[in-house]
Amino acid sequence: MSNNSDWLPGSRTEQLAMAKTWIKVFLSKGESWGITESMQMDLNNKIIRAQESLDAAIASERTVSMNQRIRTDFGEMTTAMRDIKRRHLFMPPLTEEDWVSLGLKLPDAVKTEIPVPTSVASGKCLLTVAHHLTVEWEIIQASVNDPRADNKVRIYYSVVVADTAEQSSMTGKQYYLTSAPHTPEQLKEEASTRRKKHIVSFPYEDSGNTAWFCLRVENDKGQVGPWGKMFSAVIP
Repeated sequence: MSNNSDWLPGSRTEQLAMAKTWIKVFLSKGESWGITESMQMDLNNKIIRAQESLDAAIASERTVSMNQRIRTDFGEMTTAMRDIKRRHLFMPPLTEEDWVSLGLKLPDAVKTEIPVPTSVASGKCLLTVAHHLTVEWEIIQASVNDPRADNKVRIYYSVVVADTAEQSSMTGKQYYLTSAPHTPEQLKEEASTRRKKHIVSFPYEDSGNTAWFCLRVENDKGQVGPWGKMFSAVIP
């Protein structure tokens, strides 16, 4: 079976219909595309076996062996189709009219631009286990330009430790602040996630200190949108 991004139809009947269409088109154009008579005969024989398997399954009760026969016969047919397409069905030598006649979608030559996100994300912290915080987020202002960007955020965060001597004695990431941040740009550490709940781990020494967070929606190109509101929690 094919997946949603595949050119091959998803159902058995549609796959058979496409294969039969190919055989008809190949009668007049196959030779000019380098598809020999033996290749056409091989595909046609595989179509016949796949059709017979499907007809037998429809006419009687399905069994394990019958299901396996269908998988085998359709697998051989679609493998032959994929091989022919990979080696012979491309533009050129095919024209757009040829491509459509085979039941294939025309290649999209227009690059889809991904705009900078305009969505805003809101978040909060959930207490989990020692020196861990779970950031839960949601979109509170969705983008009208490109909603595809709404499935990922970049998390910015820092830990407030007022004593600079204590900061220097701590191990791990250097994301410490001496006071609560006034703007999100002061946050030093960042992470990107698609999960609606993202666990942030802190060194053991950070327990009892306050972590500050802020979120920005991020698209697949790494471009980020507007800042959300900052929020904080005491690290357990």
